[in-house]
Amino acid sequence: MKDFESDAAEATASPDAVGAVEHIAEEVREDIRLGHVEDDVSHVLKERLDEAGLHVRPDSIDDLAEDVENDASR
Repeated sequence: MKDFESDAAEATASPDAVGAVEHIAEEVREDIRLGHVEDDVSHVLKERLDEAGLHVRPDSIDDLAEDVENDASR
């Protein structure tokens, strides 16, 4: 997750961005656990990050989506 954190901070140029990205990722994790996410997790994350005004590289979103899916399935 540390690589993603530096990518997120770099991509948005804001120290608060990492916390915001992690918060969104946690919301998506919980939505997956509750069965509220049926779309591709990368797509859901990108959509929510865009809505929050956070611009993250697509490969970083894919990495985060994989982490979120793995965590949600535990």
